[in-house]
Amino acid sequence: MNKTLGLIIPVLVGVGLWSMSVPVGLDPKGWQLFSIFVPTILGIIFKPLPMGPVALLGLLAAVLTGVLDLGKDGLTGFASPVIWLIIYVFFIARGFIKSQLGTRIAYIFVKLLGRQTLGLGYGIVLTELVIAPVIPSNAARAGGIMLPILKAISESMGSRPEDGTEKKIGSFLTQVCYQGNLITSAMFLTAMAANPMAQAIAAKQGIEITWTNWFLASLVPGLLSIIIVPLVLYFLYPPEIKVLPEAVGMAEKKLKEMGPMKKAEWTMLGIFCFMLFFWIFGDHWGITATTTALMGLSLLLLTDVLNWKDVLNEHEAWHVLFWMAILVTMSSYLEKFGFISWFSNSMGAFVQGWHSIYAFVTLALIYFYSHYFFASNTAHVSSMYAAFLAVSVNAGAPPLLAALCLAYFSSLFSSMTHYGTSAGAVLFGTGYVPIGAWWGLGLIVSIVNLIIWFGAGGVWWKVIGIW
Repeated sequence: MNKTLGLIIPVLVGVGLWSMSVPVGLDPKGWQLFSIFVPTILGIIFKPLPMGPVALLGLLAAVLTGVLDLGKDGLTGFASPVIWLIIYVFFIARGFIKSQLGTRIAYIFVKLLGRQTLGLGYGIVLTELVIAPVIPSNAARAGGIMLPILKAISESMGSRPEDGTEKKIGSFLTQVCYQGNLITSAMFLTAMAANPMAQAIAAKQGIEITWTNWFLASLVPGLLSIIIVPLVLYFLYPPEIKVLPEAVGMAEKKLKEMGPMKKAEWTMLGIFCFMLFFWIFGDHWGITATTTALMGLSLLLLTDVLNWKDVLNEHEAWHVLFWMAILVTMSSYLEKFGFISWFSNSMGAFVQGWHSIYAFVTLALIYFYSHYFFASNTAHVSSMYAAFLAVSVNAGAPPLLAALCLAYFSSLFSSMTHYGTSAGAVLFGTGYVPIGAWWGLGLIVSIVNLIIWFGAGGVWWKVIGIW
């Protein structure tokens, strides 16, 4: 799109929203911030400027109009632990690449599964399936574990965004990695930070969710999504390299050339195992995923696996810091100014008197697609899950069905945008998938997942007695 037009359209939309009457019962600041947030998202979509400058312009508009105070409100996103987890895992991924441990792992991966690109994709998703139950951070899995493997495989196949070869294999694997991350996040209570939050909110409404009933109910639709979604991506966003007849031999040759593991690789492996241990068990000692990533980065610097120049040169990490922190700030203040609660209450009034099935499906879809306004799964769950669960139950939906379905959607709804969850920001930051393709594929995958989870999931939930 023309740069000038890409600037004018968001501005006109923002002015139009700002000039509208504030809805009854809503804090004017909530509507005003919404009038700035929407044009910011449109600017990110139309790309008149890179995302960082677009987000900065959105922040400037919020400050100049008095909606946010720069010192008090506008910079809060830059202090978010989730944001810094994303930044740290970029640096950790660089440690995998620089030490060549990531390259070695990639060649092992290719040796085992490298006859076809689709096989590599399934290998990535199955890896996510194995590690998801024990690593309660989708950003830690995507950035700290999968990203180094993904980049090493892609680069070993000559696929790099810097030289226009990203579609050889890297673009496809990036999308498979991201969508697989979200599916596995939905399948396990312990796979994503917002899941236990949904469990606690449901308990306050008298609905008991356990690790077992969560997993049992997600098993069939989750496995179907794992099988179907990579196939959908393979046909809609095909890699240029589909068959890799020489990949296994090449991988074996490269591994032989690399020889035994070097000191830097062993050091990187040891630090990675250290981080993995604390990502799994750190909560018992109050050590968060972000703290674990910081400890890992510090060890990489202390052991000279990375130097400070490596950190400074990780330009994409600093770019992500700017646009993601600003979107998180806006998203959190939409909640604080009451826009989200007003929206939830409006939806409850909208479906009042409807048949229970129609009401629940409508509410679930609204809950799902409202994630376009969020830059965090946790923020969405904390602000909307309780209200939508209560309205759904009051409308006649089976309580456990409503609680679990909305909880699963609390991971799956991040498929649509690159900022909907921290894992998206990590993988989008690699540059393998442009924003238009990311959003287009995300919308299609969201529809596929909804069909699977409402359709096959609904039948399965009937079989196991949830409704």
